[in-house]
Amino acid sequence: MTTASSTSSPSHGQTRRNPRPVVVLVPIPGTSPIHDLWAGTKLLAVFGFSVLLTFYPGWVAIGLVAALVLAAARIAHIPRGALPSVPRWLWVILALGGITAALAGGTPKVSVGGFELGLGGGLNFLRITALSIVLLGLGAMVSWTTNVAEIGPAMASLGRPLRRLRIPVDEWAVALALALRAFPMLIDEFQVLSAARRLRPKRIPRGRKARRRRHALELIDLLSAAITVTLRRADEMGDAITARGGTGQISANPARPRLADWVALAIVLAVSGAAVALETLLRTTQ
Repeated sequence: MTTASSTSSPSHGQTRRNPRPVVVLVPIPGTSPIHDLWAGTKLLAVFGFSVLLTFYPGWVAIGLVAALVLAAARIAHIPRGALPSVPRWLWVILALGGITAALAGGTPKVSVGGFELGLGGGLNFLRITALSIVLLGLGAMVSWTTNVAEIGPAMASLGRPLRRLRIPVDEWAVALALALRAFPMLIDEFQVLSAARRLRPKRIPRGRKARRRRHALELIDLLSAAITVTLRRADEMGDAITARGGTGQISANPARPRLADWVALAIVLAVSGAAVALETLLRTTQ
């Protein structure tokens, strides 16, 4: 007779936690002041902070922008489960990069047992890593709180002054909107194709040459299927756009900035101005 202990689930040491995938261009359900902001306001904020961190990539500017991103995430009720899990190989790469950068030395220096160690390289690596995380957080906030259909019309509205220079702003906005809408759809299609390919019965090849040949043939088949699916989806999307009035409807949206958007832009300008002032003050005192 089989006991309950013999049919129980694997022990805690044998269980594996499923990694959280990276979810892009899919807004988190719910409403918040951040969700209700105009898409153009969020794009302007990301652009402004990107320019700020390009010219002033110091700890003060990074800290202020990171604090603002965390505050926006708290206001938007972004759950922790929205963050993707970090794979182990990425931690290994970061560790190797940090050790390599630390070997460069530089100021400041500390004395340990009669030896001077330069911390400049390690601090620069940490600063660049923090800068990258903040920029990824800015992009993630736009992705989590903005509907993809709102980005194209926002780009068309922001690029309206460029029409005087005969720049095809509307066409660019339509191309961007279609690309953003098709990107998640194509990712799902490629995942389905890859899963279906793995379920197909395979003959075990003998020898390295046979294995390389099989991998090459599988790659060619997968690319051919992906191109076919992409063309089919593009044809379906073209028919849907034509039935809804053409591409002009994609970039046409009456949404405009409201009072909350001007308040958000004022906060962005205030944080940017404070970061520039503090960074300039620190540079002059050094």
